[in-house]
Amino acid sequence: MYETRRMVAFPPLFRYTGYVFPFGPRTGFHTGVRYFFDKEEPSAAAFGCAPNTNHIMEQMLICLSLALIAGLLMSRAAKAVRLPAVTAYLLTGLLLGPFFLGRLGLSRFGFGFGSLVAVEGYGILTQVALGFIAFVIGNEFRLSALKHMGRRAVTVGVAQAVITTALVDIALVALHFARPDVISLASAITLGSIAAATAPAATLMVVKQYKADGPLTKLLLMVVAIDDAVGLVLFSASYGVANALEQGRIDPMSVVLEPLLEIALSLALGAAAGYLLNLLEVYFHSRSKRMSLSVAFVLLTVGLSMTKFEINGTRCGFSLLLVCMMTGTVFCNVCPTSDELMDRLDRWVSPINILFFVLSGAELDLTILADPFVLLIGVVYIVFRSLGKISGAFVSGRATHCSHNIQKYLGITLLPQAGVALGMAATAAQLSDGHMVRNVVLFSVPVYELSGPTLTKIALTAAGAIRPEGRTSARVENKPEEVA
Repeated sequence: MYETRRMVAFPPLFRYTGYVFPFGPRTGFHTGVRYFFDKEEPSAAAFGCAPNTNHIMEQMLICLSLALIAGLLMSRAAKAVRLPAVTAYLLTGLLLGPFFLGRLGLSRFGFGFGSLVAVEGYGILTQVALGFIAFVIGNEFRLSALKHMGRRAVTVGVAQAVITTALVDIALVALHFARPDVISLASAITLGSIAAATAPAATLMVVKQYKADGPLTKLLLMVVAIDDAVGLVLFSASYGVANALEQGRIDPMSVVLEPLLEIALSLALGAAAGYLLNLLEVYFHSRSKRMSLSVAFVLLTVGLSMTKFEINGTRCGFSLLLVCMMTGTVFCNVCPTSDELMDRLDRWVSPINILFFVLSGAELDLTILADPFVLLIGVVYIVFRSLGKISGAFVSGRATHCSHNIQKYLGITLLPQAGVALGMAATAAQLSDGHMVRNVVLFSVPVYELSGPTLTKIALTAAGAIRPEGRTSARVENKPEEVA
């Protein structure tokens, strides 16, 4: 896990260890943040720019604007072949990234990304976008919805994650005993827990684009939000066991206490932020000011969720997704005008969400495709993770008496995987062969991110959650296509 530490003189009981940025060990993100906050000019090479550092900011802005325009144009092409816009944005980023157009050296003119470090220089945008996505997902946890399917969502969310972890663990542990030289037992156990994580961003974008609605959609949004908390616990426990296998001892503090403490602190911080947002919101009557206040609070919670500290040797931190999701949940349940604000906020952050997926596509690392062992483990990981999500959702859906459509299609909509899994893989890199864990996750992410949104759309359409609308345009009234 990459850290930038800034020590502050606190008493030994309470020690602050600075901000932690979970998206990779490279230096680009720190370079960009240092420029904005410390006013130090980073090297031009860090962003793949020309040697004249006076033009770095101009090139960054040009690069972002061209990436946004390219993503929008690609979405039009994707619509012609009935692909989700998310897939178009990811493909745009992949084409603009360092393995395609970025190799041409055009990044010095602001077109494309010359290196993976250059992509991570824009990491603050991905953090902010995830914060807004989680805040909007919090809107799904209204008391009325929780009373109707809250228990069902928790049961399905926990069960499918545990079943997925178990199946991937069994497959990779069997591979370890068959070929100990390919993957260690510690890495096999760790990869099993990472398999439980689901990417809420791609799922939410598909739901928003096609205006999906119905029991499956409502349950899906709840489950992907619960997945973050369940995945955090499973990963912390599995990673603790993996460390114990390598070091010969088990640390109950890191296996049990710290993950539970992180979840509790995240929910408490998010609840406090949501309640405070509601208290301040009543002082503003202008729609624009109320929306600006909501944006400010999302940015505040994103920043606060990056902090880590220690209390009596116990490491404490926050989950960005849980904090922002809880902020949105509390705010939506106590503010009577939250529906309108959420709708306006969702439209306002649309360009940030597009850039998030373009940058995610540009960050896909294709160099790992040259390693045959990574391909072998990656295929096993993808097959058994997919089997675990689909079978886990089916079994838990049947146990909770969900409809046939939910049992059949929910697992398919849970396949996308990205940021949360990458953060876990960065932490697991500390294992003896942790690089294998990271490379396997890097191999699976392009597969899931490029195919996941399309599979989600197909599943939601088959379940009746998406209704064909024909040609849509903001300039004319939409008329559904006539079915012969």
